[in-house]
Amino acid sequence: MTALPPPPTAPRNLLHAWLLALATVARDKGVLLLLIGAPVLYGFFYPWFYADEVLTRVPVAVVDMDRSSLSRQITRFADADPRIEVRLVTGSEREAQGALWRGEIEGYAVIPAGLKRSVVRGENAVVSIEANGAYALLNKAVQYGFAEAVGTVSAGVEIRKLQAGGQSVQQARASRAPVQLQMVALFNPTEGYGSFVVPAVALLILQQTLLMGAALLAGTWVEAGQHRADATTWLGRLLALCTLGWASGLFYFGWIFVLHDYPRGGNPLGALALLACYVPAIAALGALLGLWFGNRERALQVLLFTTLPIAFVAGFSWPVEALPGPLQWLRWLLPSTSGVQASLRLNQLGAPLSAALPYLCALVALCAVCTAGVLYRARPVAGEHLP
Repeated sequence: MTALPPPPTAPRNLLHAWLLALATVARDKGVLLLLIGAPVLYGFFYPWFYADEVLTRVPVAVVDMDRSSLSRQITRFADADPRIEVRLVTGSEREAQGALWRGEIEGYAVIPAGLKRSVVRGENAVVSIEANGAYALLNKAVQYGFAEAVGTVSAGVEIRKLQAGGQSVQQARASRAPVQLQMVALFNPTEGYGSFVVPAVALLILQQTLLMGAALLAGTWVEAGQHRADATTWLGRLLALCTLGWASGLFYFGWIFVLHDYPRGGNPLGALALLACYVPAIAALGALLGLWFGNRERALQVLLFTTLPIAFVAGFSWPVEALPGPLQWLRWLLPSTSGVQASLRLNQLGAPLSAALPYLCALVALCAVCTAGVLYRARPVAGEHLP
Protein backbone atom coordinates (compact mmCIF):
# COMPACT_ATOMS: atom_id res chain seq x y z
CA MET A 1 0.00 0.00 0.00
CA THR A 2 1.34 3.44 -0.90
CA ALA A 3 1.33 6.50 1.29
CA LEU A 4 -1.05 9.30 0.49
CA PRO A 5 0.25 12.54 -0.99
CA PRO A 6 0.26 15.54 1.33
CA PRO A 7 -2.76 17.84 1.20
CA PRO A 8 -2.36 20.84 -1.06
CA THR A 9 -2.90 23.39 1.67
CA ALA A 10 -2.82 23.48 5.44
CA PRO A 11 -6.27 23.57 7.05
CA ARG A 12 -7.41 27.07 7.88
CA ASN A 13 -9.96 26.06 10.54
CA LEU A 14 -11.76 23.08 12.02
CA LEU A 15 -14.27 22.87 9.15
CA HIS A 16 -11.50 22.93 6.56
CA ALA A 17 -9.56 20.24 8.48
CA TRP A 18 -12.71 18.10 8.62
CA LEU A 19 -13.26 18.41 4.86
CA LEU A 20 -9.61 17.60 4.10
CA ALA A 21 -9.80 14.49 6.28
CA LEU A 22 -12.99 13.30 4.57
CA ALA A 23 -11.32 13.85 1.20
CA THR A 24 -8.36 11.78 2.38
CA VAL A 25 -10.67 8.96 3.39
CA ALA A 26 -12.43 9.11 0.02
CA ARG A 27 -9.11 8.72 -1.81
CA ASP A 28 -7.94 5.77 0.31
CA LYS A 29 -9.75 2.62 -0.84
CA GLY A 30 -8.58 0.54 2.13
CA VAL A 31 -9.85 3.02 4.71
CA LEU A 32 -13.03 3.61 2.72
CA LEU A 33 -13.73 -0.13 2.68
CA LEU A 34 -13.25 -0.40 6.45
CA LEU A 35 -15.24 2.68 7.42
CA ILE A 36 -18.15 2.35 4.95
CA GLY A 37 -18.06 -0.96 3.10
CA ALA A 38 -17.43 -3.29 6.06
CA PRO A 39 -20.22 -1.96 8.33
CA VAL A 40 -22.74 -2.23 5.48
CA LEU A 41 -21.67 -5.76 4.53
CA TYR A 42 -21.62 -6.95 8.15
CA GLY A 43 -24.98 -5.31 8.79
CA PHE A 44 -26.71 -7.29 6.06
CA PHE A 45 -24.85 -10.61 6.13
CA TYR A 46 -23.97 -11.21 9.80
CA PRO A 47 -27.61 -11.34 11.04
CA TRP A 48 -28.48 -13.65 8.15
CA PHE A 49 -26.84 -16.59 9.94
CA TYR A 50 -29.30 -16.14 12.83
CA ALA A 51 -32.37 -15.49 10.72
CA ASP A 52 -34.20 -18.57 12.02
CA GLU A 53 -33.74 -17.33 15.62
CA VAL A 54 -34.97 -20.62 17.19
CA LEU A 55 -33.87 -24.14 16.31
CA THR A 56 -36.63 -26.54 15.23
CA ARG A 57 -36.86 -30.21 14.27
CA VAL A 58 -33.54 -31.20 15.84
CA PRO A 59 -32.96 -34.93 15.13
CA VAL A 60 -33.21 -37.13 18.26
CA ALA A 61 -33.75 -40.76 19.26
CA VAL A 62 -35.89 -42.53 21.84
CA VAL A 63 -34.54 -45.56 23.70
CA ASP A 64 -37.75 -47.38 24.62
CA MET A 65 -37.00 -50.13 27.14
CA ASP A 66 -40.56 -50.26 28.46
CA ARG A 67 -42.44 -51.05 25.23
CA SER A 68 -45.74 -49.98 26.75
CA SER A 69 -48.61 -47.77 25.67
CA LEU A 70 -47.25 -45.02 27.93
CA SER A 71 -43.78 -45.13 26.36
CA ARG A 72 -45.29 -45.04 22.88
CA GLN A 73 -47.36 -42.03 23.90
CA ILE A 74 -44.22 -40.23 25.08
CA THR A 75 -42.57 -41.00 21.74
CA ARG A 76 -45.56 -39.61 19.80
CA PHE A 77 -45.63 -36.43 21.88
CA ALA A 78 -41.87 -36.00 21.43
CA ASP A 79 -42.20 -36.32 17.65
CA ALA A 80 -45.05 -33.79 17.68
CA ASP A 81 -42.96 -31.21 19.54
CA PRO A 82 -41.69 -28.52 17.11
CA ARG A 83 -38.27 -28.44 18.74
CA ILE A 84 -37.29 -32.05 18.00
CA GLU A 85 -37.87 -34.78 15.44
CA VAL A 86 -37.65 -38.45 16.41
CA ARG A 87 -35.42 -40.14 13.83
CA LEU A 88 -34.75 -43.39 15.70
CA VAL A 89 -36.69 -45.57 18.15
CA THR A 90 -34.66 -48.41 19.61
CA GLY A 91 -34.42 -50.61 22.66
CA SER A 92 -30.62 -50.29 22.92
CA GLU A 93 -28.97 -47.27 24.46
CA ARG A 94 -25.69 -48.27 22.83
CA GLU A 95 -27.29 -47.91 19.40
CA ALA A 96 -28.52 -44.42 20.30
CA GLN A 97 -25.05 -43.47 21.59
CA GLY A 98 -23.52 -44.65 18.31
CA ALA A 99 -25.95 -42.49 16.34
CA LEU A 100 -25.09 -39.53 18.58
CA TRP A 101 -21.34 -39.99 18.08
CA ARG A 102 -21.80 -40.28 14.32
CA GLY A 103 -23.73 -37.00 14.26
CA GLU A 104 -26.95 -38.58 13.06
CA ILE A 105 -28.85 -37.28 16.11
CA GLU A 106 -28.22 -34.57 18.69
CA GLY A 107 -29.63 -36.36 21.73
CA TYR A 108 -31.87 -39.11 23.01
CA ALA A 109 -34.26 -39.98 25.84
CA VAL A 110 -34.09 -43.23 27.78
CA ILE A 111 -37.48 -44.62 28.84
CA PRO A 112 -36.63 -47.24 31.49
CA ALA A 113 -38.19 -50.67 31.71
CA GLY A 114 -41.16 -50.80 34.07
CA LEU A 115 -42.06 -47.15 33.58
CA LYS A 116 -45.79 -47.76 33.20
CA ARG A 117 -45.86 -50.14 36.16
CA SER A 118 -44.16 -47.52 38.35
CA VAL A 119 -46.61 -44.85 37.22
CA VAL A 120 -49.63 -47.06 37.92
CA ARG A 121 -48.32 -47.80 41.41
CA GLY A 122 -47.75 -44.11 42.08
CA GLU A 123 -43.99 -44.55 42.35
CA ASN A 124 -41.41 -42.07 41.09
CA ALA A 125 -40.33 -42.70 37.51
CA VAL A 126 -37.42 -41.05 35.74
CA VAL A 127 -36.92 -40.52 32.01
CA SER A 128 -33.27 -39.54 31.46
CA ILE A 129 -32.24 -37.27 28.59
CA GLU A 130 -28.80 -37.18 26.98
CA ALA A 131 -27.82 -34.39 24.58
CA ASN A 132 -24.81 -33.06 22.72
CA GLY A 133 -23.36 -30.60 25.22
CA ALA A 134 -20.81 -29.28 22.72
CA TYR A 135 -23.51 -27.12 21.10
CA ALA A 136 -25.51 -25.11 23.60
CA LEU A 137 -28.42 -24.31 21.26
CA LEU A 138 -28.86 -27.93 20.15
CA ASN A 139 -28.58 -29.13 23.73
CA LYS A 140 -31.26 -26.67 24.82
CA ALA A 141 -33.62 -27.74 22.02
CA VAL A 142 -33.24 -31.43 22.89
CA GLN A 143 -33.69 -30.89 26.63
CA TYR A 144 -36.69 -28.60 26.23
CA GLY A 145 -38.34 -30.77 23.57
CA PHE A 146 -38.22 -33.96 25.60
CA ALA A 147 -39.13 -32.11 28.81
CA GLU A 148 -42.27 -30.70 27.17
CA ALA A 149 -43.26 -34.11 25.80
CA VAL A 150 -42.74 -35.95 29.10
CA GLY A 151 -44.36 -33.11 31.05
CA THR A 152 -47.46 -33.18 28.86
CA VAL A 153 -47.85 -36.95 29.26
CA SER A 154 -47.23 -36.66 33.01
CA ALA A 155 -49.92 -34.00 33.32
CA GLY A 156 -52.39 -36.26 31.54
CA VAL A 157 -51.62 -39.12 33.93
CA GLU A 158 -52.13 -36.90 36.97
CA ILE A 159 -55.45 -35.58 35.63
CA ARG A 160 -56.72 -39.12 35.02
CA LYS A 161 -55.78 -40.11 38.57
CA LEU A 162 -57.69 -37.14 39.96
CA GLN A 163 -60.69 -38.03 37.79
CA ALA A 164 -60.55 -41.56 39.14
CA GLY A 165 -60.83 -40.03 42.61
CA GLY A 166 -64.18 -38.45 41.71
CA GLN A 167 -63.20 -35.05 40.32
CA SER A 168 -64.51 -33.68 37.04
CA VAL A 169 -62.14 -32.77 34.20
CA GLN A 170 -62.25 -29.08 35.11
CA GLN A 171 -61.67 -29.80 38.80
CA ALA A 172 -58.81 -32.16 38.01
CA ARG A 173 -57.10 -29.56 35.84
CA ALA A 174 -57.54 -26.90 38.51
CA SER A 175 -56.25 -29.23 41.22
CA ARG A 176 -53.15 -30.13 39.24
CA ALA A 177 -52.32 -26.51 38.34
CA PRO A 178 -54.12 -24.15 40.73
CA VAL A 179 -51.97 -21.21 39.55
CA GLN A 180 -51.67 -20.77 35.80
CA LEU A 181 -48.13 -19.75 34.89
CA GLN A 182 -47.31 -18.10 31.60
CA MET A 183 -43.66 -17.20 31.00
CA VAL A 184 -42.83 -14.46 28.50
CA ALA A 185 -39.29 -13.28 27.80
CA LEU A 186 -39.66 -9.57 28.44
CA PHE A 187 -36.86 -8.21 26.23
CA ASN A 188 -36.50 -11.16 23.83
CA PRO A 189 -40.03 -12.41 23.12
CA THR A 190 -38.90 -15.01 20.57
CA GLU A 191 -36.09 -16.21 22.85
CA GLY A 192 -33.98 -16.28 19.71
CA TYR A 193 -30.21 -16.40 19.63
CA GLY A 194 -30.02 -13.67 16.99
CA SER A 195 -32.00 -11.24 19.13
CA PHE A 196 -29.56 -11.95 21.95
CA VAL A 197 -26.23 -11.79 20.17
CA VAL A 198 -26.57 -9.42 17.19
CA PRO A 199 -27.46 -6.20 19.12
CA ALA A 200 -24.33 -6.70 21.23
CA VAL A 201 -22.09 -7.77 18.35
CA ALA A 202 -23.25 -4.71 16.37
CA LEU A 203 -21.37 -2.53 18.87
CA LEU A 204 -18.27 -4.67 18.36
CA ILE A 205 -18.59 -4.34 14.57
CA LEU A 206 -18.82 -0.57 14.89
CA GLN A 207 -15.76 -0.53 17.13
CA GLN A 208 -13.53 -2.84 15.14
CA THR A 209 -14.24 -1.32 11.72
CA LEU A 210 -13.75 2.24 13.00
CA LEU A 211 -10.75 1.27 15.14
CA MET A 212 -8.94 -0.39 12.23
CA GLY A 213 -9.91 2.38 9.82
CA ALA A 214 -8.66 5.11 12.15
CA ALA A 215 -5.41 3.24 12.91
CA LEU A 216 -4.85 2.57 9.21
CA LEU A 217 -5.37 6.22 8.36
CA ALA A 218 -3.13 7.45 11.18
CA GLY A 219 -0.43 4.98 10.16
CA THR A 220 -0.65 6.35 6.62
CA TRP A 221 -0.18 9.90 7.90
CA VAL A 222 2.90 8.77 9.83
CA GLU A 223 4.37 7.13 6.72
CA ALA A 224 3.69 10.27 4.70
CA GLY A 225 5.11 12.58 7.38
CA GLN A 226 1.73 14.27 7.87
CA HIS A 227 1.17 13.21 11.48
CA ARG A 228 2.91 16.25 12.95
CA ALA A 229 0.08 18.77 12.96
CA ASP A 230 -1.57 21.30 15.22
CA ALA A 231 -4.59 20.61 17.42
CA THR A 232 -7.07 22.06 14.92
CA THR A 233 -5.91 19.68 12.20
CA TRP A 234 -6.15 16.63 14.44
CA LEU A 235 -9.50 17.60 15.88
CA GLY A 236 -10.80 17.95 12.32
CA ARG A 237 -9.42 14.52 11.47
CA LEU A 238 -11.04 12.94 14.52
CA LEU A 239 -14.32 14.69 13.71
CA ALA A 240 -14.23 13.23 10.19
CA LEU A 241 -13.73 9.74 11.61
CA CYS A 242 -16.58 10.34 14.06
CA THR A 243 -18.85 11.48 11.24
CA LEU A 244 -18.44 8.15 9.45
CA GLY A 245 -18.75 6.24 12.72
CA TRP A 246 -21.99 8.02 13.64
CA ALA A 247 -23.39 7.23 10.21
CA SER A 248 -22.61 3.53 10.73
CA GLY A 249 -24.18 3.61 14.19
CA LEU A 250 -27.38 5.17 12.91
CA PHE A 251 -27.41 2.60 10.10
CA TYR A 252 -27.44 -0.23 12.66
CA PHE A 253 -29.74 1.32 15.26
CA GLY A 254 -32.12 2.87 12.76
CA TRP A 255 -32.24 0.29 9.97
CA ILE A 256 -30.59 -3.09 10.63
CA PHE A 257 -32.41 -3.66 13.93
CA VAL A 258 -35.70 -2.73 12.26
CA LEU A 259 -35.00 -4.87 9.19
CA HIS A 260 -34.39 -8.00 11.30
CA ASP A 261 -36.99 -7.06 13.95
CA TYR A 262 -34.60 -7.19 16.89
CA PRO A 263 -35.64 -5.70 20.25
CA ARG A 264 -34.96 -1.99 19.92
CA GLY A 265 -36.12 1.53 20.54
CA GLY A 266 -36.44 1.28 24.30
CA ASN A 267 -34.78 4.67 24.79
CA PRO A 268 -34.00 6.30 21.41
CA LEU A 269 -32.57 9.50 22.91
CA GLY A 270 -30.40 7.42 25.21
CA ALA A 271 -29.15 5.40 22.24
CA LEU A 272 -28.20 8.62 20.45
CA ALA A 273 -26.38 9.80 23.57
CA LEU A 274 -24.51 6.51 23.59
CA LEU A 275 -23.39 6.94 19.97
CA ALA A 276 -22.31 10.50 20.75
CA CYS A 277 -19.94 9.15 23.42
CA TYR A 278 -19.02 5.77 21.96
CA VAL A 279 -17.83 6.74 18.48
CA PRO A 280 -15.40 9.55 19.55
CA ALA A 281 -13.79 7.20 22.08
CA ILE A 282 -13.16 4.63 19.33
CA ALA A 283 -11.88 7.22 16.84
CA ALA A 284 -9.44 8.70 19.35
CA LEU A 285 -8.20 5.26 20.45
CA GLY A 286 -7.75 4.13 16.84
CA ALA A 287 -5.81 7.26 15.93
CA LEU A 288 -3.58 6.86 19.00
CA LEU A 289 -2.85 3.23 18.12
CA GLY A 290 -2.09 4.20 14.52
CA LEU A 291 0.41 6.82 15.71
CA TRP A 292 1.95 4.28 18.06
CA PHE A 293 2.30 1.54 15.44
CA GLY A 294 3.60 4.10 12.94
CA ASN A 295 2.90 1.81 10.04
CA ARG A 296 -0.17 1.28 7.92
CA GLU A 297 0.08 -2.50 7.53
CA ARG A 298 1.17 -3.19 11.10
CA ALA A 299 -1.87 -1.44 12.52
CA LEU A 300 -4.20 -3.60 10.46
CA GLN A 301 -2.29 -6.82 11.18
CA VAL A 302 -2.40 -6.35 14.95
CA LEU A 303 -5.97 -5.13 15.30
CA LEU A 304 -7.40 -7.74 12.94
CA PHE A 305 -6.87 -10.50 15.51
CA THR A 306 -8.24 -8.66 18.53
CA THR A 307 -11.95 -9.04 17.74
CA LEU A 308 -12.52 -12.42 19.39
CA PRO A 309 -10.69 -11.60 22.66
CA ILE A 310 -12.55 -8.29 22.86
CA ALA A 311 -15.87 -10.12 22.42
CA PHE A 312 -15.06 -12.42 25.34
CA VAL A 313 -14.22 -9.56 27.72
CA ALA A 314 -17.20 -7.40 26.67
CA GLY A 315 -19.42 -9.13 29.22
CA PHE A 316 -22.29 -10.53 27.14
CA SER A 317 -21.04 -13.88 25.83
CA TRP A 318 -18.82 -14.89 28.74
CA PRO A 319 -19.40 -14.33 32.49
CA VAL A 320 -17.31 -11.41 33.65
CA GLU A 321 -16.81 -13.12 37.01
CA ALA A 322 -15.02 -15.99 35.23
CA LEU A 323 -12.35 -13.65 33.82
CA PRO A 324 -8.96 -13.34 35.55
CA GLY A 325 -8.70 -10.35 37.86
CA PRO A 326 -6.34 -8.30 35.65
CA LEU A 327 -8.63 -8.71 32.64
CA GLN A 328 -11.61 -7.50 34.65
CA TRP A 329 -9.78 -4.19 35.06
CA LEU A 330 -8.04 -3.97 31.68
CA ARG A 331 -11.26 -4.54 29.75
CA TRP A 332 -12.47 -1.07 30.73
CA LEU A 333 -9.75 0.38 28.48
CA LEU A 334 -11.83 -0.81 25.53
CA PRO A 335 -14.82 1.30 24.40
CA SER A 336 -16.83 -1.86 23.66
CA THR A 337 -16.93 -2.84 27.34
CA SER A 338 -18.93 0.25 28.28
CA GLY A 339 -20.63 0.56 24.89
CA VAL A 340 -22.16 -2.91 24.82
CA GLN A 341 -23.49 -2.68 28.38
CA ALA A 342 -24.93 0.80 27.81
CA SER A 343 -26.49 -0.19 24.48
CA LEU A 344 -28.24 -3.23 25.91
CA ARG A 345 -29.71 -1.08 28.66
CA LEU A 346 -30.74 1.92 26.56
CA ASN A 347 -31.62 0.45 23.18
CA GLN A 348 -32.93 -3.01 24.11
CA LEU A 349 -34.14 -2.80 27.73
CA GLY A 350 -35.46 0.77 27.62
CA ALA A 351 -33.64 1.80 30.80
CA PRO A 352 -33.42 5.51 31.69
CA LEU A 353 -30.25 7.40 30.85
CA SER A 354 -29.24 7.40 34.51
CA ALA A 355 -28.91 3.59 34.43
CA ALA A 356 -26.20 3.86 31.75
CA LEU A 357 -24.58 7.06 33.01
CA PRO A 358 -21.51 5.33 34.55
CA TYR A 359 -20.78 3.67 31.19
CA LEU A 360 -21.19 6.93 29.28
CA CYS A 361 -18.87 8.69 31.73
CA ALA A 362 -16.30 5.94 31.20
CA LEU A 363 -16.50 6.48 27.43
CA VAL A 364 -16.10 10.26 27.80
CA ALA A 365 -13.08 9.77 30.07
CA LEU A 366 -11.52 7.29 27.63
CA CYS A 367 -12.13 9.69 24.73
CA ALA A 368 -10.53 12.58 26.62
CA VAL A 369 -7.44 10.56 27.55
CA CYS A 370 -6.95 9.16 24.04
CA THR A 371 -7.50 12.56 22.39
CA ALA A 372 -4.93 14.11 24.71
CA GLY A 373 -2.55 11.27 23.82
CA VAL A 374 -3.06 11.89 20.10
CA LEU A 375 -2.45 15.63 20.42
CA TYR A 376 0.66 15.05 22.52
CA ARG A 377 2.19 12.33 20.32
CA ALA A 378 1.45 14.22 17.09
CA ARG A 379 2.43 17.65 18.42
CA PRO A 380 4.68 19.72 16.14
CA VAL A 381 8.36 19.48 17.03
CA ALA A 382 10.60 22.53 16.86
CA GLY A 383 12.35 22.68 13.54
CA GLU A 384 9.81 20.47 11.73
CA HIS A 385 7.64 21.90 8.98
CA LEU A 386 3.89 21.42 9.46
CA PRO A 387 2.02 19.91 6.47
